[in-house]
Parts: sequence; structure tokens; C-alpha cells
Amino acid sequence: MAKLLTQSVPKLYGQLLNLYTVFNPNDAAEKAFKIFCKVRKGRVLNNQEAYLNSAKHKVHDIAEHSVQTYKWEGTRETVLLAHGWESNAWRWHRLIQKLTEANYDIIVFDAPGHGNSSGSYLHVPLYAEILHFMIEKYNPKFLIGHSVGGMTILYNENLRPSPIVKKIVTIGSPSEFHEIIAHFQTLLGFNGKVLSALDTYIHKRFGFTIREFSTSRFARTNRKKGLLFHDRFDKITPYHASEQVSSQWENSELRTTEGLGHSMHQDEVNDQIVAFLES
Repeated sequence: MAKLLTQSVPKLYGQLLNLYTVFNPNDAAEKAFKIFCKVRKGRVLNNQEAYLNSAKHKVHDIAEHSVQTYKWEGTRETVLLAHGWESNAWRWHRLIQKLTEANYDIIVFDAPGHGNSSGSYLHVPLYAEILHFMIEKYNPKFLIGHSVGGMTILYNENLRPSPIVKKIVTIGSPSEFHEIIAHFQTLLGFNGKVLSALDTYIHKRFGFTIREFSTSRFARTNRKKGLLFHDRFDKITPYHASEQVSSQWENSELRTTEGLGHSMHQDEVNDQIVAFLES
């Protein structure tokens, strides 16, 4: 019964949006966008708390959010890490161990709605605004992003190229926004009128359409050295996403795994990341 209810609720939202868009498409689109951006998981769990508390750094006020940062001191270059959707800074703990052993200076932060940061909603333009602040504040030479964190890094680099950053790593990151929205539409079951209204709303608010937001397109102007990881059997983000991005990113390399899943916490991935930073 619980599973049936869980499956039925999104469809109910979709039916309500279908009805509402007949009378007020702008408001229906705004409601759809809020549903899309709502963060439902990713707060700090009991088993993560002690680890993160030991590295708490500063809380920055950015874009009307209180953003928690964490710092692991090192004498080498600064590495900035950006986590994925409904995650938090703890997801990096195994890579952080490798980076601290190599004596890198490490900055991590919780995105709005995640971890110890404020808020309930997140979208890539907001995430990019936070990321840009962190780059300006901490001067990282290397950026590493998982899933939507990687997408955010490449979007921000296209929007505000940083002369400070020299290398970028993405892990299991998506590429085409329209593919994400198509999955969202299928999940809720809303119709084409809602999708059209949502596209108009996004364009008015952010200056791009759903089709125009493309990480592979952003990568065309990226001159940084890049390393992409993606598992061929990733069930969250399709493998072809990183194939598309790498094909457009001139100075990048795609490393394919099989059976490591979407999160890719494994030592074989982390060791390759450290080796890439040191090369």
C-alpha cells in the first residue's frame, strides 16, 4: 500500500498541474518548477555528523542562504568539491582521505537545501552562484563535481570562466536539461501545455530555454584540462551524457567504468583523480 501511494502522489500532482494550466499557465509553471527543485533528502545523517562537525569552517551568507563550508588544511593547491542532488559534503569522505594524504588544501560546502546549509530548494543557476562565490573566496586550482555538482561546475565555467581554475573533474554528471525534464514529465504525467508553460517560465527567469541548457554545449568553450568518469550502467544519469560532453570538450578525457554505479566512491576512481591532479 505504501509503495502504491508513493507512486500515485506524483501522478496526482501532474493531474492538478494539467488542470491548473488551463486557467493560469504561469502559476502552474511556477508550481511545477518548485516541485522539480524541492529537496527531499540530503540533510546530515547521524553517522555523518561527527565527521562533518570536526571539519566545519565558515558559514557564508550567499543568495539569501546560509551556506556551510568545511575545510581540511593542506600545504598544496586548493581543491573545491561540489556534491550531487540530495547529498552533502560527507559524500566526499573517501576522496578527502586520499587528498589529505597527498597534502592538498580542501574546501567542501553543502548546497542550499542540503547538509547543514539553509533552504528547501535547489536549481543549477543557484548552485552556480554559490560555487562562483566559493571560487572567488578560496581560489581553488582544481574543481571536482559529482552528478549535478559536475553539471554546475561546467555551467559556471561557461558563464564566468575562472583564470584561477586549471583542472576540472566530473563524476556521473548529466548533460542535457531536456532529458532531465522529460523524466520529470514522465514521473508526474503532466501534459504538453504544462511543459510549454514551464519552458516559458524558465526562459523568463533564467534567460535560457530547456533545450538551450546543455552541458555538452557549455563544454565547447572550455579550455581547462578535464577528466570525466561515468559508469556504463549508471541507472541515475545515462552514460551517453558524459560521452556527449567529452566529445565537445577539447582538452578532456572520459574514463568509463562498469559496475561502479552512480556514486563512484571507490578507491580505483579516487586514486585516478589524485593522479590527474598531480599530473
